Amino acid sequence: MITARNVTKDFDGFMALDGVSFEFEDGEIFGIIGHNGAGKTTLLKIVSGLITPSSGELFINDIDVVKNPAALKENLGYLPEESRLYETMTAESYLAFFGEIYGLSPQEIRVRSNQLFAALSLETNGKKIGDFSKGMKRKAAIARSLIHDPTFLVYDEATSGLDPMTSRFIADYLRRLRQDGKTIVLSAHNLYQVEAICDKVMILRRGRMVAFGSMKELREQFGSITYAVFFSIDDPGKMHGHSKPYRQEEGFFICEAEDMTGLNECTAVITEAGGRVEKIESRYPSLEEMLVRIGK
Repeated sequence: MITARNVTKDFDGFMALDGVSFEFEDGEIFGIIGHNGAGKTTLLKIVSGLITPSSGELFINDIDVVKNPAALKENLGYLPEESRLYETMTAESYLAFFGEIYGLSPQEIRVRSNQLFAALSLETNGKKIGDFSKGMKRKAAIARSLIHDPTFLVYDEATSGLDPMTSRFIADYLRRLRQDGKTIVLSAHNLYQVEAICDKVMILRRGRMVAFGSMKELREQFGSITYAVFFSIDDPGKMHGHSKPYRQEEGFFICEAEDMTGLNECTAVITEAGGRVEKIESRYPSLEEMLVRIGK
């Protein structure tokens, strides 16, 4: 379990974090989102034991990260926002270098490296890291964070700047790591991805936590379910004069409703005008809509 109590970080009068508290279980993916400057990277570095908070407590299982950050390192895999790699090395020698730091034997390094290259679909072909594409470099950085088989992972913008296919691959890989029992804390600007893979999400604003919970809990906090009625109609002019607005999208006309009463009104108007309801979708507020509502 990871528990934070009133964590603050003051950089010479600038309060990057202001009384942040949260708790989540092992084996979960925990997403941290917010506008630029909200304090995401600062919090990730504190959780990783890389910087010390100005005040507050942080426990990861039985480790007091504030008092003894070094105790966390052997079970921690950290991925910074920028893939800082030794580009004159091959991926094999790069992982071997870090494997030796963690005390792995040459055989253990070879086995782990081969497993990670296969799992990440990273075909190195003996090339130096400097000759890798951006996506390959990100995969190499992820492999480095996993070479010692840590149980706790902290990833800052794991898919930032990657093409959609590589980004989706890494998101799916994070799901597999969770299935393997890893606990993952991550920040991401790709809010759709956060919604898809995170068990809990925190929203930061100017160093303060303004929301925390599962997507279901956040949706309940920021707004109830709405409905979109997709319909077809030969003569859209027959909809004029009705109180229900509509728009055209994706080859259909769409009438939106905020509750079941409005939904019934939409379908009645469409039927009366000679239209045909094609489908009805339930819609929840997205993380993007939540961030917009919170503001900067």
